[in-house]
This record gives sequence, structure tokens and C-alpha cells, in this order.
Amino acid sequence: MALLLSDILCCPACQGNLDIYRQSYRCAICGRSFGVVDGLPQFLVPSDLGTGENEVMETVRMFYEETPFPSYEDIEDVASLMEKTRRSVFAKMLNDQVPFGARVLDAGCGTGQMTNYLSIASREVVGADMCLNSLRLAMDFRDAHCLDRAHFVQMNLFHPCLKSGTFDLVISNGVLHHTNNPSKAFHVLSRLVRPGGYFLVGLYHRYGRLATDVRRQIFRLTNDRLKWLDRRATAINVGEVRRETWFRDQYKNPHESKHTVEEVLEWFEDSDFSFVRSIPGTVPFHPFDSDMRLFEPDRLGNRFERSLINSKMVLSGHREGGFFIMIGKREK
Repeated sequence: MALLLSDILCCPACQGNLDIYRQSYRCAICGRSFGVVDGLPQFLVPSDLGTGENEVMETVRMFYEETPFPSYEDIEDVASLMEKTRRSVFAKMLNDQVPFGARVLDAGCGTGQMTNYLSIASREVVGADMCLNSLRLAMDFRDAHCLDRAHFVQMNLFHPCLKSGTFDLVISNGVLHHTNNPSKAFHVLSRLVRPGGYFLVGLYHRYGRLATDVRRQIFRLTNDRLKWLDRRATAINVGEVRRETWFRDQYKNPHESKHTVEEVLEWFEDSDFSFVRSIPGTVPFHPFDSDMRLFEPDRLGNRFERSLINSKMVLSGHREGGFFIMIGKREK
């Protein structure tokens, strides 16, 4: 953690510089101390959003403490991690296109599979999450395979322990919709992106998620007897633990919200980010292409074109849980 201490760590309460004091971190301004347990710096502080909002955070945290996601089942070494991750076309594109040497934040990293994966190619990657059990799995894999460029911290996304303007790329994929205030979480994390850097955010789609909502009600009414309605919950080519963690994450999560491209475009504008592209795209009849350049600007469809995409999401949202990704570039 020496590199992180000198370069990018700060007090999550006041953004002051940190010193090492008796195997802990102490803020030079407010004097608050933060412990290190089994090599994991713990910077988790309560949110300032009110009692109800903190209850949401704590409920979600406890859910993932009990069900760390994603599972490391069938991932025994770096080769199997790379094989599993590269089966995702998007993950492969990300690894191929994020430059070597880039500094990346995986905000809400869970068990750190993306953090560990991206660090293999000589990138400095920080995985941040609030769940200790998930972070321990991430660190165990990192330490077992000497992935020295992967770093992990426990923190509240609303109170990051990281300095502003530090990262070339911030990834928050499938995370903000489990917070009590996704818009504020985005704005807080956006400040960590350096000018000219990128923010990649993945969210549940308001219309694409409808199929999942229907299945959730069916599972509730039938006591989960019809899991075959979700092909990933019954897939025979993955282990039982992976199937169960997927099912719980999709259908038993205590809190989630849904969003649209229009909403995220407002987030971008308010934080001085320009639109780069979305997946799926905002222009009809432009299918996802494995040769796509993720960080090269795409045309933003007009409102009518985006409404057609929204309609299509209703029909195609059964795949991957009605998920969409948007990439923005910080202009200043």
C-alpha cells in the first residue's frame, strides 16, 4: 500500500492527507484513525445522507457479506480467471483497450475478479467495496497469484478514501443501482476521474428490467420452484455456487433501482462529462460489435431513436438482467 499512501489515499471524512501510525492510517487534519486488518485498509465511514439511507447501505452490505458476488468457484489460477473473464466479450474488449500502465478504480468491486483481471496487464487497479467477505476473497486470490498491481480498500462510495483527479478510468459496473442515491454516488465518484479520463457505469435499465421483475414475482409466489425461467440459474456448465449467487443477486437483492440513458446523460452533463457511447447503442440497427472501440465517441441517437431502443430493451432485457452500460469522458 506504499504507492497508494503516497499517491492517492486520503481521509474519507475530510480528504486530508494520511500518515501511518502504529499500523493504522491517521488523518493529518482531523486526526481520525483507520485500521488495517489482514492487510486490508478499512476506510468505511457512515453516509451523511440520513438514517434511512444508512439503513439501505447496511442492509445491502449485509446481503453481500452473506452472498459474496461473483463466486470464485471453478477459478483456481490466473489462467482460469482470464479464461472465464474473456468469455465475456465486453470484458475482453475492456482488457484489450484500456492502455497498459493506466490507473483504474473498480468502484464496488465485489470479490475483485475484474480488479485482479485488469491488473494482470501492468495496470495499477484499485478495487473498492464495503463488504469484508468479498474483499477477503479478492485479496486471497491476489496474494495467491502475486498480482502486485491489484490493491483493495474497504470504503463507502459516498465517502471515498481516494484523491480527486486520480484515475484514468473509473468503473462502476452493476453497483450504483444498489445504493440509496445513485445520482449522488455517480457525482462523488466522477470527481476521482482525471481530466480527459473516463467513467464507465453499468446500471439496470428501467424497461429492460421488466422481464426480471416479472420472474422475481413468479419466484416469490412459487417459493423459487421455477428457476428454469432463468437459464443462468439452472445452467449445467457452471457450478452450483455460481448459479446460486447469480440467482440471489438477481432476485433476492434487498434494494435496487432502474435507470435510463436520458437520466445518465443528465448525470454526465452535471459532472462535466461528454457522452462517448452506450451498450446497447442509442441508434437503432447498430448492433453490438466485438470490434467496437469503447473509448471512441459514438453518435448519440436523438430522442426518437432512443425511444426505439427503450422499446427494444423491453423485448431483449431478459438477457443479462436488463443491463446497460454508458461511458463518459471528463472534459475538465
